[in-house]
Amino acid sequence: MSNTLTSLIPDIYNALDVVSRELVGFIPAVSSDMTYERAAVGQTVRSPVAPASTASDITPAVTPPNDGDQTIGNVSMTITKARRVPVRWNGEEKRGLDNNGASFNVIFRDQMAQAMRTLVNEVEADLAALHNKASRAYGTAGTTPFASNLSDTANVRKILADNGAPMSDLQMVIDTSAGANMRTLTQLSKANEANDDNLLRRGVLLDVHGFAIRESAQVKTFTAGTGASATTNAAGYAVGATSITLASAGTGTILAGDFITFAGDTNKYQVVTGDTDVSNGGTIVLAAPGLRKAIPASATAITVIATSVRNMAFARSAIALATRAPALPPQGDSAVDRQIITDPVSGLSFEVAMYAQYRQMQYEVSLAWGCAAVKTEHMAVLLG
Repeated sequence: MSNTLTSLIPDIYNALDVVSRELVGFIPAVSSDMTYERAAVGQTVRSPVAPASTASDITPAVTPPNDGDQTIGNVSMTITKARRVPVRWNGEEKRGLDNNGASFNVIFRDQMAQAMRTLVNEVEADLAALHNKASRAYGTAGTTPFASNLSDTANVRKILADNGAPMSDLQMVIDTSAGANMRTLTQLSKANEANDDNLLRRGVLLDVHGFAIRESAQVKTFTAGTGASATTNAAGYAVGATSITLASAGTGTILAGDFITFAGDTNKYQVVTGDTDVSNGGTIVLAAPGLRKAIPASATAITVIATSVRNMAFARSAIALATRAPALPPQGDSAVDRQIITDPVSGLSFEVAMYAQYRQMQYEVSLAWGCAAVKTEHMAVLLG
């Protein structure tokens, strides 16, 4: 068998266009500029986050005011996974294939493509799971978006704009059901109305209301908590509050990842810290920036939004993905060859290594990665 990967690289790239691939939407939509080459798997790296500022009146005086100190927050980022997909062949297997008319190179190239497909889907799924960090949501649980018009994108954009998200690089990742609805909207599919025939001719989703819209096969469905008849206590909570104390009332659970509404307020707030038993009171914590409308000083009913599909909208900078080749000791290891190959579908770069064994060769496709919601205020969910 060959002892170099160089001659196999064209076959590997050819296979990436042949093997079935799930839709990838999150990986190209998030920020991948952050690199943690020195961070080991499991090591936490902290990214600083400046707090909101407070203005004050200008009062002439001999000296400037003695203020301006701030407590700088942070968001942790961890390389959480180092994963590999092995493929192994021995000499007899290769000879038998070639003698029977089957080609080793054809099968091998598809195995390499399937290995990359497996890892891409894992990374995509990890990014999709960050839906439970979003600030608020728009839409109706159980109802696929874009049923008749484009109001969904307009209202999700409003959430991000109200939260102060940058409007210059907005991303939306939806499932194929929402994508199918969007493709049937006449204002997009009629070339004379859309001023573009890409959607009609090639099925390309157009940018809408400032969002670059992509589809993903990994968009999550979240199973909602069972909370019913829960209320807040009677303390009252101001706009911006995130920690809400419950009264000892109601049944069931409010889970981290649930969206909830408060009586008199139509905003759907994300719960980042839940309560496993609302009948015992307790505290829930909302995602930043917290309440958009104050809760009065009286017991206020809480409604848990039903199980829903979690399409996501966000500023690119709100989610970070860090990837690298898995670490090697300074002395190297027993691999006889290794190459970095970039997947043209996802843009991820994988390490492909070849390990010589006794009368057989093991190939390995590997990647180390981590992802984090850097700015929850700049993330929203479009329910489906």
